[in-house]
Amino acid sequence: MEIQKLYDLNDIEFEDIAIGLVRLAKDIPDHEFFYKVNQINGLAFSRKKDVIIHGAYYDYHFPRFEAYHRFTKTCFTFISNRSSESKQKKLQTELFTEEENIKFLLNNQVDVEYILHTSEQIPDFSVILLPENLVFPIQDYILGSEEELYQIIQYYE
Repeated sequence: MEIQKLYDLNDIEFEDIAIGLVRLAKDIPDHEFFYKVNQINGLAFSRKKDVIIHGAYYDYHFPRFEAYHRFTKTCFTFISNRSSESKQKKLQTELFTEEENIKFLLNNQVDVEYILHTSEQIPDFSVILLPENLVFPIQDYILGSEEELYQIIQYYE
């Protein structure tokens, strides 16, 4: 008996995801940044389970922080762009591997500290107030479905 194909993956349209890129004006630890953000907004950003990416030689951990807006019932997620921890799985024996002990989620945006994502289809990042002298304005960025970060956000959502 032949199984009927319910849908073709090539026919499914994936929608792009709008994210915000957050750059810090000065280098401060995560806990201090989110303490100030929580004070200004009345939100309760807390650390959630890290985003983990498994490489050939390392497992990379990216801190993740979430909060829910009381009135809009929207979930806001900050994910660190730079891995905070990397656990070596096996010894590198090749001279020129593309894998290092530090990884960025957005390789073309290494100056970005956090990636801001929301559960809304049309995100409004202006709802979150950020410390004026600590953060540059949030930059809107569109992720296509072919990008690795798109798949990661979909998995952790």
